Amino acid sequence: MAHLALYRAWRPQTFKDMVGQQHIVQTLQNAIREDRLSHAYLFSGPRGTGKTSAAKILAKAVNCEHGPSTEPCNACSQCERITAGSVMDVIEIDAASNRGVEEIRDIRDKVKYTPTEVRRKVYIIDEVHMLTTEAFNALLKTLEEPPGHVMFILATTEPHKLPPTIISRCQRFDFRRVSLAEQAGRLREICTEEKIAAEEEALLYIARLSDGGMRDALSLLDQISSFTGGQVTLQQAVEATGGLPSEQFARLAAAIRDNDASKVLLEIDEMMKSGKSADKCLEQLMHYFRDLLLSQLAPEAEDSSGRVANPAELKEMAGGFSRERLFAIIDMLNRYQGEMKYAAHPQTMFEIALLKLCSGGASPGAEAPERNGAAGSESSGANRAELNQLRQQLAALESKLTSALGSGTALSAGGGKAAASGSGGGSSRGSSGGGMASPTTRPSSLSRQRLNVFQEARSSSGPMLGKWPQIMQRVKEERVTVHAWLVDGEPVSFAEDSIVVAFKNTIHRETTERPANKGVIEGVLSAVYGSPTQLVTVMQKEWQEALAESEGKPKGSAPAEELLLIPEEEAESGREPLVDEALRLFGEQLIQIKED
Repeated sequence: MAHLALYRAWRPQTFKDMVGQQHIVQTLQNAIREDRLSHAYLFSGPRGTGKTSAAKILAKAVNCEHGPSTEPCNACSQCERITAGSVMDVIEIDAASNRGVEEIRDIRDKVKYTPTEVRRKVYIIDEVHMLTTEAFNALLKTLEEPPGHVMFILATTEPHKLPPTIISRCQRFDFRRVSLAEQAGRLREICTEEKIAAEEEALLYIARLSDGGMRDALSLLDQISSFTGGQVTLQQAVEATGGLPSEQFARLAAAIRDNDASKVLLEIDEMMKSGKSADKCLEQLMHYFRDLLLSQLAPEAEDSSGRVANPAELKEMAGGFSRERLFAIIDMLNRYQGEMKYAAHPQTMFEIALLKLCSGGASPGAEAPERNGAAGSESSGANRAELNQLRQQLAALESKLTSALGSGTALSAGGGKAAASGSGGGSSRGSSGGGMASPTTRPSSLSRQRLNVFQEARSSSGPMLGKWPQIMQRVKEERVTVHAWLVDGEPVSFAEDSIVVAFKNTIHRETTERPANKGVIEGVLSAVYGSPTQLVTVMQKEWQEALAESEGKPKGSAPAEELLLIPEEEAESGREPLVDEALRLFGEQLIQIKED
């Protein structure tokens, strides 16, 4: 049977031909035997696992001239015509191309007519998740109470896209991926029948590539046997499918293990010369390291291992890597695979990723410490040094507030209006309270001395600020909400292991300064720059005014020796600077101002 499409020749024609779905077959056969068939079935599962084949077999079983029977005879005229698709009462519909409400209304209008050629009218709707919302609504009533002579079989690879109202009206069967051993055994039987000489390693390789889909496995076997003239070896299977031999992955992994950059570049060059694409090579290399990790963590799970290599060959290589380094390598390869989609030169990204692995970029501890993401937690993206610095800043603020109390300015936690005190009935200043609004913590302005340092470092900050697009991408991957607030900011300087970001909008700046959000950003900064890096925020107006003043255009609203740059509205308020500082820290709702 030379050059025959194997899947068409070996597509399941009876329930016993269904590989790996015995639990579904037994349930359907019992329902036929006991005459307890449902009016609607939902077959869901990965592609190539036999959903549509099972639907056609069920249609033949209930309409066989010798039935209904648990197995169709495939010899009577009804079975033969259903197999050929020439029975007008067994209708197969592709919902991907017939997804509108009009097609479903046409079905609804015709279901009431009794079948003319067979015992039971069967509608097989493939890829049913592609139907529109209106089409699902039109199908609902018919699916719930169809006539007794009608059966619906819905097939889909994405059952989560179906409305719950549709799923609740069907008996659902989940088709599973076919195991490696079952696929290899079936391929061996077919090779024997088709007179194809195939190596056992080649059959296992084909089964691994098919990812649990029997249809894909048969298509690959057909392709490889046509390419090799009926002699299927592992090397020929790798060449025919565009894959890479496991020996090449082993050499590349050994070079990464030994931090041999020159050998890594030679292996990459050999891959590119053989016509491989950089993105596919990186993907397969990531699967190879995944298999190394599985061979360490679960050596007995051979069926799930060995995607691109034999499990026996993985154990020896896995011994040269620590478990932590394998996790770090997989994480880095996965990150570069995402960046490669948008790269103008994928091969360069591939080379950089592997050279970084050789330089210790994926060694344990190279990345920023993990964050638990809980708001208010001390470990949210801050290391020990940053925690100490925060404690020192808090102690300094407490000292300032104590001094303010000693100088005669009383601060008390209250909630309403400022109370007037004193014999003269002095006027009170403060917030009148805005209901139950929660207090907000406003970030304080930069000191004049620090601002001068950042201004002087502007000319040398170019290389560090050039990594801002990469930082934004990493922040978006970590937490998209933080990225949305950070988009308003623009990096303006880098000095003292700190990056200054100028914001146009006050709300965006204040939200970015929240401990949980700031922890995410500083974790990314530390990972990108390779050392602990802090985020410093400033309003763009404040930054521009300071620049103008440093260029000989003083604003005149505050003396040069002033430690705090006081915004205009606060300078005009006439309050003490420490009072304004307290308002920024604790919010107007928690501060009550009394005059002596």
